[in-house]
Formats: sequence, C-alpha cells, structure tokens
Amino acid sequence: MSLHVVVGAGPVGSATARLLAARGEQVRLITRSGRAPQPSPSQENDETAQIERVAADASDAEALARHTEGAVALYSCAGPAYHRWPTDWPPLGAALVHAAEVSGAVLVTTGNLYAYGQVDGPITEDTPLRPNSVKGQVRAKLWTDALAAHQAGRIRTAEVRGSDYLGAGAASPFTILVLPKVLRGKRASAPADLDAPHSWTYVGDVAQTLVAAAADETAWGRAWHVPTPEPMSIRALATRTAELAGAPAARISAMPTIALRIGGLFNPDAREMIETQYQWRRPFVVDSIAATVAFGIKPAATDDALRETIAAIAN
Repeated sequence: MSLHVVVGAGPVGSATARLLAARGEQVRLITRSGRAPQPSPSQENDETAQIERVAADASDAEALARHTEGAVALYSCAGPAYHRWPTDWPPLGAALVHAAEVSGAVLVTTGNLYAYGQVDGPITEDTPLRPNSVKGQVRAKLWTDALAAHQAGRIRTAEVRGSDYLGAGAASPFTILVLPKVLRGKRASAPADLDAPHSWTYVGDVAQTLVAAAADETAWGRAWHVPTPEPMSIRALATRTAELAGAPAARISAMPTIALRIGGLFNPDAREMIETQYQWRRPFVVDSIAATVAFGIKPAATDDALRETIAAIAN
C-alpha cells in the first residue's frame, strides 16, 4: 500500500480519492477546511472513511511538501475561485512543483483546454498552446513551468485535460444555468450557440486518467486528454436531460452576450465567462483517442454521466 496525496475535494478530487481508496491505497486528502470528500454517487462500497483528511493551505510550499513526504504521487485537483485564477494559481502551482521535487512524488495535474485558445477543428494534445484569454495564459504557464521542471530532471509530471464536466458536483454553464431549470420544467437560457457540438467529460473518467497517468512512467512529460465521448450540443443535452429525468420537454434559449456583460457587472463568475465565449459560441470538440488507447479507458456514456449529474442535483 502506497501513499497518494490528493489536493482538493471538489468533484475530481473526491472521485480520485475514492478511486484510490477503493484500490486499497493509502490516501491523504488536503483541503483548506479538512473536509471529507464528496460521497460516492451510488453510496455503495464507499471508501471515504479510509481517507485521511488534512486541513492545510496547499499554496504554502513547505506545508505541502511536509504532507507529501513519502508519497508516490501527488494529484492536483484543486480549483481556485474562477475570478481569482491570476492571483491564486501561480503560488499553488509553484507549491505543487516544490512538493513534487522535495518528496519525489509524481505530480499529475488536472488541467483543461483553455491554454489552446480558439481552435478550428478537434483539439488534440499536439495542438499548439495559443491562449487567447487571461485564464488560458494562466493555465499555459502552469503547465510550461511544471514541464520545464520535468525536463530539467527536478520532478516527474503529466497533465490530464478534460472538457466541461458532467457528473456529481460538476460546475459548468450547462449544469449551473440549464440543467436545474430543465429539471423543474422551467425555461432555461445559456450564453452559447445551442446547436454547436460540444465535448462533455465525465469526472469519474478524469479520476481514472489521473491515476493511470501517475502509475505509468511512459505517460510522464506530456499532456493527456481524458477519454471523452462524442460531442453533443447544449440543446441535445438539455433534451436528453428532460427525457432521463421524466421532466417536461426542455425549453431553452440562447442568452445574448450583452446579457452576460450586464450580469458581469454584479457577478464575478459571469464577468469571467466573457473572455471564454469562443468555447460556447462555436464547435468545441476534444480528441481523446491517445489516452483511450494508452490507458484502455472507455469513456462513460453521456447518459450515465447525465444520470449521475441529475441525481446529485436532485439530492
């Protein structure tokens, strides 16, 4: 039994901690509050009681290094507040690299697709990093800094990137703005092209990919896209949500960008969504064949991911 350290108890961190515990590994979960991981959606064979909880500020490099001592892997699953990425991510990223260097643990980071910027066609791991947003620049620098440390022989690392999440606890414009209203039979709106194809990644598949990448030394030194099913438009996803939940037929309309700008005057999260509108107003598709083949992970069906998302909101 080896020690695995997970930073962050959001949907991905919780799923990763539960997966490792279920495999009989020693798991230490670090959060500011020391809170427990989110419970298993099925509540069956839940291993959360075996997970050690530690209250600590993961951006404190020395504290994180102490808590990572003796670990074989360090999983970055934390997520600073959306509007605080430029200020909160750099010290956290530096602390993660420091902890990996001091402890010798493999650092595997939960990333996203922001660093690629606006791309025509499916996004692959070979797509150049050309961020066209502040948040994309933040994510690109986090990865290039970690990769530089890897190439210098200071750490071993990999990054696992997914698209917008489905699953228990997933937060995206769809799960926040659309899904709850569809379940209540109310009209929903989203700042998006409702019919553009969009990739949706299941949080459980993110956890599987993180753990697989940490265990495979041939996976280090590069980024991997989480195995993700065929894209589905927001309209189609809303329609399927209503069908699976037995709710009235979904009613959804497109929110104009000006409405998002007005909302941004009062809501920092709405304000931050403006610079990433390119992800929602045009096709946004991830190619994940490389990780599917390398790790043998078959992505969860979108229906199954939706059922879990619905159940979590309903409860």
